[in-house]
Amino acid sequence: MHSEEIPQRAETLQVLRLISDLEPILMLGGNENGYGERWTLSGQEVQPAIAQFLMNSGFIAEAGETELGAVKLTLTEKGCEFRDRGLAWWAELNFLEKLKVTVFG
Repeated sequence: MHSEEIPQRAETLQVLRLISDLEPILMLGGNENGYGERWTLSGQEVQPAIAQFLMNSGFIAEAGETELGAVKLTLTEKGCEFRDRGLAWWAELNFLEKLKVTVFG
């Protein structure tokens, strides 16, 4: 995958770091209220472009629903491999490269 295809690479990697079986992304339906779907992780909103990228790439998949009807999304095997490659890539960057990726995507 080309880095240009990954939205907000630093933020995407942070989302991948935080996802676990105990802390899935929650997809909240919202068509009834006019807002559309929203995604949260640990109570913080996940950018729609990142959530859709992860879903469309097969890096996260549905893992059931909460008691309130939100869909739980956890990492797939492919997603775990992508996260591991991303963490290795990030570790190789120096401070200025990390800053550039964080600021400019």
